[in-house]
Amino acid sequence: MKKVLLAFAILLLVVGGIYLTQNYQKAGGTFSFFKKTATVTIDNHSFNVFIAASEQERIDGLSKTKSLALNQGMIFLFDKSDYYSFWMKNMKFPIDIIFINNDQVVTIQSNAQIVKAQENPTIYASTAPANKVLEIQVGLSKKYNFKNGDKVTYENLGN
Repeated sequence: MKKVLLAFAILLLVVGGIYLTQNYQKAGGTFSFFKKTATVTIDNHSFNVFIAASEQERIDGLSKTKSLALNQGMIFLFDKSDYYSFWMKNMKFPIDIIFINNDQVVTIQSNAQIVKAQENPTIYASTAPANKVLEIQVGLSKKYNFKNGDKVTYENLGN
């Protein structure tokens, strides 16, 4: 009986290890199941997003991520609407940055490029006050024809 239990325990460890490895690879080298996630939808296109609500999460952003899937992103939450600016410090891939005020797109910065060595970073800013910022895979805002004024809905945002 002890051998059966030991074999079962080993099987669980192997299956769990495989699951963790696959999840790590799908998330671009980050353990996404430890991060709070939600869904953001613009014009019938939904993104599973990591939430950057704390100051440290907003500073780190996607800089520790190797890539994003088509349906992934990160949403930055702010306590009040204001003119927020972003740069691509330590980023490994270009992105689209979508500034949102409550439930409406107010500015889209397409094709935000990574910063090359010895180069001053470009500052990507909103042209109107925003209280949320969505980062998605580069080119998707044009591919999906997102525009200012598009309605944005949220699931499990917690705010």
